[in-house]
Amino acid sequence: MAPDLIRIVSRDSPMALAQVERVRAELAALHPDVETTVLPVKTTGDKWMGDLSQVEGKGAFTKEVDAALLAGEADLAVHCVKDIPADRPLPAGTTFAAFLKRDDIRDALIHPGGLTLDQLPAGTRIGTSSVRRIAQLAASHPHLDCVPMRGNANKRLVKLEAGEADALLLAVAGLERIGRTDVITETLPVDVMIPPIGAGVLALQCREGDTGLIDRVSGLGDHDAYRETQAERMFLHVLQGHCNSPIAGYARVERNGELSLRATVFSPDGKVMLHAHEWAGRLDPATLGTSVAVALLRQGARELIDGIAH
Repeated sequence: MAPDLIRIVSRDSPMALAQVERVRAELAALHPDVETTVLPVKTTGDKWMGDLSQVEGKGAFTKEVDAALLAGEADLAVHCVKDIPADRPLPAGTTFAAFLKRDDIRDALIHPGGLTLDQLPAGTRIGTSSVRRIAQLAASHPHLDCVPMRGNANKRLVKLEAGEADALLLAVAGLERIGRTDVITETLPVDVMIPPIGAGVLALQCREGDTGLIDRVSGLGDHDAYRETQAERMFLHVLQGHCNSPIAGYARVERNGELSLRATVFSPDGKVMLHAHEWAGRLDPATLGTSVAVALLRQGARELIDGIAH
């Protein structure tokens, strides 16, 4: 039997803690007898406001959380899938127990004057440090200027108000989680701003040996989110993209159950864009992810990714 107390570890940002509250609520509804406590930890990625490539890339957001789980200080970790490195395996001794139902995968524009992306005048400063967003804006709206901006969504909104940028691009799901959808000026369609791999999905991670706990929390999992995430993460794994690689894409389960994966690799300046889109058919999700990655590798994705400093 799993213990009646589950210790949950997470990043200590307001958004991360809001995500934990969702998990706690869903656990309480599924298993009313289970109690939960939260262990917030500050990660390297939350403390470092510079280029992520200087602090282990995306692993900077998960290292301390993983360490608490492996040390036995916590039983369950809650992660945003987009923050979990896919170019290497999960830390030895840990496994995914569930992927929660997917939230909105789109990006949102926040502009104090209420302008849409297409209405922004030349020289407008967009606050973002995302190489994915920068490359796409360079391709579609080259008259706009991107200015580096790190920090959680609340901090970025404060920086916007302080005049450090004229507008922001933030994830819709994140703004929903912290209750700030009121600031959204425009929700960008996925064909305007392709989302990052793993967008909108929360993952539950456990130690491999905690089978009782895995059984308990696996009921929170969503089958469509599992299939989509498997395809996306295998795609990124095969490409071996790093934190400075402008890679975007998303898998989607249609109403008839068909799974597809659409993905793009950009040059940082947005001048080169490699596209692939395939349907799974009889393929399992991981094989679909591999197939799409291979299609991009045939177009020169390996040379594009390896040519970017990191």
